[in-house]
Amino acid sequence: MRKSLIKRLCLFAPVLCLSLIIVSCNSSKKIKYFQDIPDSGKTKSFAKVDFIPLTIHPGDILGVNIQLIDNSAASSAINSAASQAAGSGSTPSLSSGVGSLLSSIAGGNPQTPQSGAQYVVQADGNVEIPILGKIKASGLNLDQLKIAVTTEALKYFKNPIITVNFQNFKVNITGEVLKPGQYTMADQKTSIFDALAMAGDLTIFGKRENVLLIRENEDGTKTSYRINLQKSDILSSPLYYLRQNDLIYVEPRKAKSDATDASEAKWFGIVGAIMSVLIILATRVK
Repeated sequence: MRKSLIKRLCLFAPVLCLSLIIVSCNSSKKIKYFQDIPDSGKTKSFAKVDFIPLTIHPGDILGVNIQLIDNSAASSAINSAASQAAGSGSTPSLSSGVGSLLSSIAGGNPQTPQSGAQYVVQADGNVEIPILGKIKASGLNLDQLKIAVTTEALKYFKNPIITVNFQNFKVNITGEVLKPGQYTMADQKTSIFDALAMAGDLTIFGKRENVLLIRENEDGTKTSYRINLQKSDILSSPLYYLRQNDLIYVEPRKAKSDATDASEAKWFGIVGAIMSVLIILATRVK
């Protein structure tokens, strides 16, 4: 009886070690990106991806900043006035806005320069900027809106420098990434790899060959796409650049559930081994 228990314990140990090795090892082939790109010493060219600028829609939040090279005080005043108006939800009239601006400059006490105010595109498609008034934004891209704002600013200022950007370009990244969550993109020309890098990249258990991208269409409907990050054709795909409200989901591979099961089995095995040792000791005492 005693010899039988010892024999079973000796047989169990290598099985447990082998199980741990299988769980801890994951084929590098499953986690490698761009597997169809040749090894070092060889090159491969990729077609250029045509970037389609994002279109502005009602409800979008835009950042607008106006800088005047010839008068930094004016820059400070107009952007401060814009920030205050945006924060209060009101817009000063054209005459009062210009009067306030000129008074601030003449008094030699400009307000602290701002990085630009945020504006919500209204239901009618307009943004209302203090001093400049209402400007049509919906249906335009950022470059087109920049031209429209510059045209209005030239009526009151010399050589204005305008910057316009999205403040609500958000992408949701979930599943098997290191830091899942919602991310705000500073640049509208953001690739799927930029976003995954922000999320800390895929974990070792993420399915690189079957990443799900859900994209919102212009009419509000959504379309799903499957992306294989192990293939280099994503570098020339229309899906390479992200759009507003894209959802990226990285599915876990079966190895994760297997590893979880193996971890549970490991603890059962350890408990069993301890019980076996206790039984052997108890038998020896008897």
